[in-house]
Amino acid sequence: RCRTEYENRDEATKGDETTRKQFHAFVLFLAELYLNLEIKGTKGQVTRAEILQEGLRELLNALFSNPVDSNLICAVKLLKLTGSVLEDAWKEKGKNDMEEIIQRIENVVLDANCSRDVKHMLLKLVELRSSNWGRVYGTTPHTEATPENDPNYFMNEPTFYTSDGVPFTAADPDYQEKYQELLEREDLFPYYEENGADLSGPGEMYFDEIDDEMDPEIEEAFEKFCLESEHKRKQ
Repeated sequence: RCRTEYENRDEATKGDETTRKQFHAFVLFLAELYLNLEIKGTKGQVTRAEILQEGLRELLNALFSNPVDSNLICAVKLLKLTGSVLEDAWKEKGKNDMEEIIQRIENVVLDANCSRDVKHMLLKLVELRSSNWGRVYGTTPHTEATPENDPNYFMNEPTFYTSDGVPFTAADPDYQEKYQELLEREDLFPYYEENGADLSGPGEMYFDEIDDEMDPEIEEAFEKFCLESEHKRKQ
């Protein structure tokens, strides 16, 4: 089923609203899978699925090849979730794929007939990547960092925002309570409105690593995927 969805990527990005929405859910499902699926090698090393890494690259190509607003929003979500991990994996192979993607984004901002809000999202993504995806390194290579010996221990943690727009990280003593509130909010990834509604929410959020809890949109797509696959198997 995943192969079928993947092979139809070019047609799906040019389809109607329903077709594109289903395709976008599939893209985010693969992103979730890529981040969480671990493969153990013969020597005990743990890696991510290379086939998904290459697949996400081609899915990005498909989304940027038809740069309408909904496709571009999906691409931004995908890169916010997996951008740092993908770039690290590509750099290990000596590839500059992320540079090509960033160049493509800049071309879209200059040339594509997308909305101003979506162009702003794309520019913020380029800015995020230029800051190494928001990651900060403040430890010495000789000592393993802990909350006790490294004052910058929590600086690599993603920054989230409460409903009042107050930032918090894992260093916050009320982190679990605030993060649960965040998960229950419906505007984690706000849907784009044709009337030009604000897409950024109360603050820019970035996930270095996705939490064990699925985004409701991804979870719904995953459940539908399982149900349809089971139905086809029985047929």
